[in-house]
Amino acid sequence: MLNLDRRVRKSREAIKGAVIELMIEKNFDQITLQDISDRADVSRRTVYLHYVDKFDLLDKLLEEHIQELREFCDQVEAAEHEKIVLLWFEYLEKHYSFFSAMLKSKGSLFFHNRFLEFFLEELGKNEHDLPEKNDPKPTDGEIVDMQFLGAAIVGIVEWWFKNDQPLSPSFMAERVGVLLKRNLLDE
Repeated sequence: MLNLDRRVRKSREAIKGAVIELMIEKNFDQITLQDISDRADVSRRTVYLHYVDKFDLLDKLLEEHIQELREFCDQVEAAEHEKIVLLWFEYLEKHYSFFSAMLKSKGSLFFHNRFLEFFLEELGKNEHDLPEKNDPKPTDGEIVDMQFLGAAIVGIVEWWFKNDQPLSPSFMAERVGVLLKRNLLDE
C-alpha cells in the first residue's frame, strides 16, 4: 500500500509540474491533456484518475497553494501584519514557477480572482481581530476599504512577478505591512 501511495503522489507531482512547465511555454487554452500526460510521462488515463479535466487540475493546484498560505497565516497573530505579509512574499518566492506561470497565462484572470478572494478573507480576519471591532458584520466603509486593499495587494504581487521580483520578499513585506497597518489601524 505504501508503494501505491508513493506512486500516486509521484504521479500527481509530475502532473502538477507538467502543467506549470507548459503554462510557462504557452497559454493555458492551448494546453491539452495529452500535452500534460506527455510532459508528466504518465498516461492520459492516469491524469483522468486524479483530475476531471485541465481546469480541475488548475483549480486544485491553485486551491492547494491558497490553503498552504492560509495555514501559514493562521500560525501568526492577526495584528502582526508585517510578519503575515513576509510569509506571503516568502511563500510566493518559494513557488515562483507556479505563480509566475499563473500570471503570464490566460488563466491569470481566474488566478487574480481566486487570489483576491484569499486576500479579502485574510483582511477580513484582520479587521475583526482588532480590539475596537466588535461587530462581526463589516460596515460598508470597511467592505470598500478591504476591496481596495485586496486589489492593491494583488496588483503589487502581479507587478512583483511581472518584473522578475526586483525587490526582496522582506522589503516587499515591510512596505506592504506599513501600508496595511496605516490603512487598517488609522481611522
